[in-house]
This record gives sequence, structure tokens and C-alpha cells, in this order.
Amino acid sequence: MTFKRCSMKLKIMLELQHISYTVSENGRQKTILQDISLQIGDKQNVVITGQNGSGKSTLVKIIMGIIQPTSGKILFNGEDITNLSITERARKGIAFGFQQPVTFKGLKVKDLFKIILNQNFDCNECCTYLSQVGLCAKDYINRPLDTKLSGGELKRIEIATVLARQAKLNIFDEPEAGIDLWSFDNLVNIFQNQTATNIIISHQHKIILIADKVVLLNSAKIDKVGTPNEVIQFIDANKKCARLRGDK
Repeated sequence: MTFKRCSMKLKIMLELQHISYTVSENGRQKTILQDISLQIGDKQNVVITGQNGSGKSTLVKIIMGIIQPTSGKILFNGEDITNLSITERARKGIAFGFQQPVTFKGLKVKDLFKIILNQNFDCNECCTYLSQVGLCAKDYINRPLDTKLSGGELKRIEIATVLARQAKLNIFDEPEAGIDLWSFDNLVNIFQNQTATNIIISHQHKIILIADKVVLLNSAKIDKVGTPNEVIQFIDANKKCARLRGDK
């Protein structure tokens, strides 16, 4: 049985109101997102899925403030944060895990934790977060954050640092990328047991099934919002989603 975090009176943490994003490409306007409206409740696991190019990564970058929407409004705990910077949003309790983790020349894993935890740095606490993602702290705490670490190792370290932020809202862009099978199952358990709100971009069935809400994007628009079973049934039944099913 899958545990669902729910409440009779769900507090809305994040609200997107008519978010659109267009870019100029070869002299023509290209729509990446069109009129996206969505409400995400406090302490919900929300999975955003859809075929490549449907606008998933752009949407979460807009939520984090990495990209500014062409139009629309973003409310976080009732406050308009549309024009706030990444730093300001981070201070309000939003954390972000990139699809491709960033490397830092000359910086060690423990240095990154020191930056995140600031004056509250505790090596034992770092070990706890690294252990959660399946890494032995003794082997990694003094490792440089460079290309000698595999993509999967960098991904897990980044997830650990996101967890260390203890943010109100965590955003993960394909957190399973490069993760081995054992660590993937561990990752699913992390999402199930988090008390924060999580927005997760994923195509993985196991991650979709733990969601309280699934958002299906298709061609820059929301095609369906519902429970995992509702969205999966919609994908199976809808011919527009043939590419997601792998049909020719």
C-alpha cells in the first residue's frame, strides 16, 4: 500500500496563475508554456511528467526564478514572488536540484555543506544526509566536487544538499538520472518520508505512484491533473499521448 500524505483542509503552498513563456527563435515566437494554472498543497508530493519538450524543466525553473515567465503570477504561501530573485526565493524556503548537477572546481563535499548549513555545520549531520542517499560519508565528505565523481555520485550529493536545506518546497528535476537501482529505491523512500512539499519531474513509474498529484504536460499545456491512477489511465486511453506510451 502506498502512503499518501493528505489533509481534509489542504493548505495551498504554491499557486501558478496563467503562467506562459515564449522565446524568439529564428525571428518567430515559440511558445514553451501556455496558460499554466496549478495549485500545490502543503506537504504534497507532486510529480510533473510528459514527453520531452513539453515544458517540464522550464516550468520548474520559472518556479525557482531561474527563468522569468512572459506572463502570469506565482504565489508562495499567499505571497506574490513572481519578480523575486533566486536568492530571495531560496531564503523564503525553496530549494532546487538540477537535472545535471553542477561541479565546483576546488570545492569539497564538506565545503558545500558548510555553505548550505552556514553556522550550523555539523559533520555528523552531513553524514546523515549522505547516508540517506546511499553514500558512505567517510568516503565522500572530503572528496572534491569535480569530474572525477560519476554523474550518479554527483546527483546523489546534490540531493543530499537539497535535503540539508530543510526547505519548505523542494524541486527535483529528474532526480533518478544516473542513479543505480538500489539508490533509486532509496530515493523513492526519501520522497515518501519527507515532510516538505516536493515537486518532482520524472518519467519513472515508481515515482509517479507515490505522488499525491500528477501533472501531465503536453505541447506546452497541462493535459491532465489527477491521482497517479487517473493520469496513467488517461495516458493509456488518449491517442495524443501515444509517444509517451512508446507507440510508433
